[in-house]
Amino acid sequence: MADSTELKLDFTLKELTLSCQSDNVDVPGNSSTVELRDNRLVCVEYPAVVSSVDKMLETLGGEQAFTKTFAHPNRRLELRYRPQDPFCHSVCGNRFPSSNLLLRVRRRVRKKDPKDAEIHMDILGVIGTTYKFQGMADFQCLAVHSEGGKDTSLYDKIILRKSENQEFFEQPMPYFLPPAIFSRLDCPVDYFYRPDVNQKSVLNQPPINKKNFIGLNRARRPHNAIFVSFSDPTVPNESLEAARINWTRVCLKELDKQAEEQLKKMFESRPIWSRNAVKANINIHPDKLKLLLPVYAYYMVTGPWRSLWVRLGYDPRKSKESKKYQMLDFRMRCSTKHGYSLSDLPVKAKRSALNYSLPITFNKAGPQPASVMELPAQEGPSTSRDQLPVTYQLKESSYIFRDGMLPPHRQMFYQLCDLDVESIKQVVEQNSGNELCDERDGWCVLGTTDKLRDLISAMIKKVTRLLMKHYALGVHDNYLANNRKLLRHSDKSDIMTNSPDNIYNFVSAAVPHSHYET
Repeated sequence: MADSTELKLDFTLKELTLSCQSDNVDVPGNSSTVELRDNRLVCVEYPAVVSSVDKMLETLGGEQAFTKTFAHPNRRLELRYRPQDPFCHSVCGNRFPSSNLLLRVRRRVRKKDPKDAEIHMDILGVIGTTYKFQGMADFQCLAVHSEGGKDTSLYDKIILRKSENQEFFEQPMPYFLPPAIFSRLDCPVDYFYRPDVNQKSVLNQPPINKKNFIGLNRARRPHNAIFVSFSDPTVPNESLEAARINWTRVCLKELDKQAEEQLKKMFESRPIWSRNAVKANINIHPDKLKLLLPVYAYYMVTGPWRSLWVRLGYDPRKSKESKKYQMLDFRMRCSTKHGYSLSDLPVKAKRSALNYSLPITFNKAGPQPASVMELPAQEGPSTSRDQLPVTYQLKESSYIFRDGMLPPHRQMFYQLCDLDVESIKQVVEQNSGNELCDERDGWCVLGTTDKLRDLISAMIKKVTRLLMKHYALGVHDNYLANNRKLLRHSDKSDIMTNSPDNIYNFVSAAVPHSHYET
């Protein structure tokens, strides 16, 4: 060392032994025994100098936000250097598996004799996950006003902090709507531009085909399904050879063969099925179902049987019996005009704008390494190494509607034969013997679709109002679960069934009969 007053410490670790329990036996030589604690830790390689742990956690969104990020393996860790600024774009860190140890080394020095120092080492835990910030920060757009060589923040003027009068909202105001992100990628990538291999030279190039034209809709995925419109003159009698080859390639397990046999019997007993109805009756992986359906059915694109799978060779436009298999596109009506608002509706939406995540906050799923546990299932008959069977079946409520139950989603695609309500059946059969096929209402009377929607909406309105009364009474949940009684309306008709999907089973259990008399 250049300065003779400094102390040079020569710390050389010849051997490191890890044990779950520390032994008091002296280890010979220059070796040390360190106790290994069974603590699972997460490491964040923070791209800054940390002077305050609290401020550092605030830039990561706090412990709660970090916990939510850690719960999703494909989610990236967001870091905002200005957490109080809503216009701050985050820096995203990638998640990596690791097998590191967090080692704490403490050196104790005596004041009287600085050369006499003791080294203590502790392993605080095992780091199994590490977040690394390897990308570049996005462009930042600050809300500032430059005047006289000074920049003034407009944040306090943009954010409303008090009640304003009507004149404040009517005055002209320039728009300040920066995008959520400027760049979809935070890491540079090499993109090798090359011509389309399907296109010929410019001299012999044919006119642009609509299928190869850049449009709003994505290209149709090649599952070898046959698509038929209502205006097509004929329907196919057999499937494509490519569809049969693809299914033979993946039909390796005994469960797949059983599912194929079951689907074949379903189309023999009923010529038209919806995808949800098939999922509720057959336990098969959704990806394999995409390959199995084109083998036995074709897909209707337009008309009263749109979005349904029809048995090959069966034309519903020529058979009056296909009236009961028509599709009804039902959407729940949510407004105060119908007696309840959107927040009062117990059925929540599938997707919400509040749960929207920017594309840079998720990692696309990469290719997964092959697993030895999955090889027997692909090579031949099942063995003891096969995993436990997984259930892919949907509930009965995903395609059947009964009086007194709420649909699982706000938009449902029902077939008329799956509407198990007597009043609905009467509307469907009101023109029996005098049917004429129409592209909108099929074999039903014109306007039947609107009548059916009104009937279902009235039933849902009745259930929702009962739920609103129930919530207003503030009945305890345990009382609801332990007491189930049959409730009858003032018109002496049953308003609930014994189905587990029936919402009345939970409403009627706790509220006296007198609360529902009208």
